[in-house]
Amino acid sequence: MPFTFVKQEIGGVILVQPQVFEDGRGFFLETYKMSDFAEAGIERLFVQDNHSRSIKGTLRGLHYQKPPFEQGKLVRALRGKVFDVVVDIRKDSSTFGQWLGVTLSDKNKSMLYIPEGFAHGFMVLSDTADLLYKTTNVYSPEHESGIIWNDPDLNIAWPIEEPIMTDRDTKWPTLKKAGIQ
Repeated sequence: MPFTFVKQEIGGVILVQPQVFEDGRGFFLETYKMSDFAEAGIERLFVQDNHSRSIKGTLRGLHYQKPPFEQGKLVRALRGKVFDVVVDIRKDSSTFGQWLGVTLSDKNKSMLYIPEGFAHGFMVLSDTADLLYKTTNVYSPEHESGIIWNDPDLNIAWPIEEPIMTDRDTKWPTLKKAGIQ
């Protein structure tokens, strides 16, 4: 199997590490193989790919889609380095309100599988970063929502204290005020 699947502390989140074949010409790796992912318990069908480029210090998130347009994601950094964060917003989950942060980069080539029911965001640590992520549902602007990045109850340990953000991302409610509980 060309992947190692590492289950994370928060239920359903999986760090995916591809096998990389490197030589003097460069490298080759598989980024997705339905049969291997299904064998590891990731049986969702991905229906949309998104590509994001951001500069150092940018924070995008914490975003999620409301029902019936929830999205699972498979996130990878094509270029650069990001601190990628997920927050469990599944009301009935034993890890509701907990967050997890991992570093994704073009160097480590790791990917993060995020099931439906999580808010997602990332902070760019390199000069620029390109993220590619597959989603299990199409984007619906009417169903997009978010949680404020610096929610004191979540206490996420972001590596940059004053990020670059859109006005919209600075105005999301806290998890408690988001109406998820």
